[in-house]
Amino acid sequence: MMSILLTVMVFITVALAVTLVGMRLWVRPQEYIERVTGVVAEPEETPAHPSLIFRDLLNRLGSMVPASPKDMTVMQRRLVRAGLRGPNALKLLYGAKLVLGVGLPLVMTIVVWGSASEVFNKLAAVAAAAGVGFFGPNEYVNWMSRRRQREIRRGLPNALDLLVVCVESGLGLDQAIVQVAKELEHAHPEISEEFALVNIELKAGKRRVEALRNLAERTAVDDLKKLVAVLIQADRFGTGVAQSLRAHADFMRVQARQTAEEKAAKLGVKLVFPIFFCILPSLFVVTVGPVAVKIVRELIPMMTGI
Repeated sequence: MMSILLTVMVFITVALAVTLVGMRLWVRPQEYIERVTGVVAEPEETPAHPSLIFRDLLNRLGSMVPASPKDMTVMQRRLVRAGLRGPNALKLLYGAKLVLGVGLPLVMTIVVWGSASEVFNKLAAVAAAAGVGFFGPNEYVNWMSRRRQREIRRGLPNALDLLVVCVESGLGLDQAIVQVAKELEHAHPEISEEFALVNIELKAGKRRVEALRNLAERTAVDDLKKLVAVLIQADRFGTGVAQSLRAHADFMRVQARQTAEEKAAKLGVKLVFPIFFCILPSLFVVTVGPVAVKIVRELIPMMTGI
């Protein structure tokens, strides 16, 4: 037992030493190039914050992980919907999966090494740690995507009302989108960012229809897809944009009211289980408890004495 533990400790020590040497040669190769060539390069500003160094490490590790083009397309779409649009977002994701997929099993192995559990339970714990480390970043991205969609859905009615006001005041649709993005920058930053991206695409030369479709594809929010469809149809058939937006705003208001009424109608059914399992037992304890105590203390001794 001691020999195996000593072997593991020696292996970890050697691995850490090799990793540190490799990171020194890999992250800062400029010093060794200057020693060989004799040319001193101008000093460059390097990020000193530890989080930036860790992000660069994840980026480098993620670029080493092979991935199929199909998976890259799917993951890039998920990252965009989660609001992670950096050029290295996909590499950071794969780097995090590699680090957690290797690091968590090692930590779990160290934790369960000296425990008295069975071998099967130890292997199951290590396998579970590997699964959590590998699939955890994906679930985090999905959670961020759902959270962003919820925030966009929450800010869409205000954005639609502002669009109606701007268009009815005489602005064009493009200028109205820009104005809404400016007004909602602090209240609803998610939808403001999406409208700002639409404006950037329009300035880059894309057609309005294509920019609006990209907006619906980026967010994957059903209400926003309906708004995009209304705007595209109004632009295609020559319908008044202000009239179409006002009609759609009324439709969304009625739909929001119906959704609230549906949730209120479901509330009674959802409260059955908390009431049955949480409130009724406490009521029984409060109401029946003193009577049961009196029966145990007085009535049962009296009956046994008779």
